[in-house]
Amino acid sequence: MKLTSLGIHGLCLALAAAALTACGGAANGGGKAGVVDGGTFTYGLSSDPGDLDPQMGAGTSLFTVSRFAYDSLVSVDGTTGAIRSALAKSWQSNGRSVTLTLADGITCSDGTRLTASDVAKNLDFVADPKNKSPFLGTFLPAGVKAKGDDATRVVTLTLARPAPFVLNGLAELPIVCPGGMADRSSLRTATAGTGPYKLIQAAPGDHYTYALRDGYTWGPNGATTATRGLPKTVVIKVVENPTTAANLLLSGGLNGAQILGPDAERLEKAGLYAAKTPNLVGEQWYNQRAGRATSDPRVRKALTQALDLGQLQKVLTSGRGTPATMLAVNEPVACHGDSVSHALPARDPQAAGALLDQAGWTRGSDGRRTKNGRPLQLTFVYENKTGTGGDAAAELAVRQWKAIGVEATAHNQNETTLTNTIFGTGNWDVAWAPVNVNAPDQLVPFLSGPAAPQGNNFAGISDPDYDAAVKSAMAIQGTAGCHDWLAAESGLIAKADVVPFAGDVVRTFGKAAEFQTPGELVPTSIRMLAK
Repeated sequence: MKLTSLGIHGLCLALAAAALTACGGAANGGGKAGVVDGGTFTYGLSSDPGDLDPQMGAGTSLFTVSRFAYDSLVSVDGTTGAIRSALAKSWQSNGRSVTLTLADGITCSDGTRLTASDVAKNLDFVADPKNKSPFLGTFLPAGVKAKGDDATRVVTLTLARPAPFVLNGLAELPIVCPGGMADRSSLRTATAGTGPYKLIQAAPGDHYTYALRDGYTWGPNGATTATRGLPKTVVIKVVENPTTAANLLLSGGLNGAQILGPDAERLEKAGLYAAKTPNLVGEQWYNQRAGRATSDPRVRKALTQALDLGQLQKVLTSGRGTPATMLAVNEPVACHGDSVSHALPARDPQAAGALLDQAGWTRGSDGRRTKNGRPLQLTFVYENKTGTGGDAAAELAVRQWKAIGVEATAHNQNETTLTNTIFGTGNWDVAWAPVNVNAPDQLVPFLSGPAAPQGNNFAGISDPDYDAAVKSAMAIQGTAGCHDWLAAESGLIAKADVVPFAGDVVRTFGKAAEFQTPGELVPTSIRMLAK
């Protein structure tokens, strides 16, 4: 599977889609040229999305491309957090029941009509653990049962237990049309959705081309493809190197790309348009599977205490970022507060060394730690999209671990490789893989439950205290339970099960185009500008 921005923004589970008039996130630059119809919008993506099945991956790259071809049942106002229309024109959530009435005249890219029964089959597919969709428990509560009434166009969800942010989750769950449901393998390199665009060419590793659909009227908050300024064609181009992407933006080879680090400063100084989105960009995880050195809680805390997290935050974000305050920070944020600052273990290299001694990792005359003749050597992975700032921060972390006798080898990986490493091969000890969501319940499958590859819990976290806190929070509807959710996060952070250390305002730059990014790029918000 993929994450979040792991949005991976790394593994970035990017959330929240809304129409241009209802999007959150500030923007600067642009706005002077008039909008023009037609044209081609070329967007740079830092990693190839891989398998295009929209319900079988949760990484930033797949999220980005899926939005062009697929719709969700509802959308979220990026400013207020209110639930807005999408495929459903009306909805009601009451305890353990959710009903949604579909808009009229929804058609798939192959011309077939989307029915309530089709939607119910989507929900049942994701809800079936055998299908191993990463969205089960993240965007769709476990144990949900769905039923569609085609005559009334009503979809009814029966929940096994209360789900305080169920509609927020449904806003991120793409719905697949009957053709794709009948042949899932066809979704690997093609699309079968109701979205504003249809994939017309796939060249994996290089580019993906989408064509605008006529007659689309059921977009987020009423968005349509008749809106002036929408591009006729969208080309998603894979550009892994952020400096190359920045150069292409400046030269006009790209109309949009998310850029981090020093290259972002260069683009901002050049006056390019930028849509801004708060994100968690620095989040450290430990592989807790049996046999890994990091399965020992003393080792995890020691490795955390050895680091100057404030310094790492500054280096990673090129001095622009801020300390992390919560685990769920994507706009619109469901729970506001601070679960981090009072819980994060403080830097104390001496205490870190003592913990490693207690764990049996003793320091030899050469300064290196061993246990039963085995050296304490760590495999440390992080995503390449953070640019030179990420490389410098990783080097700093390696030096600070070496100072307490720990050898770590850092591996810079693209999103696809990093996702495969932490969810698939399991060959890692420490990972910088920020998971970005907007509601705390969406993090539960990543912080508990079955370990990867059977589930989303890629770090293999098992904490009865967190599980009990989640059970309590789940029983409280909406934001009334936020105190409980933040307390649950703090418990994990205090034990160094997850170490959030850097937040930043991520900028998606545009040239000859403007758009909104409350989580990820919103296709219906794109406006082509006169050059």
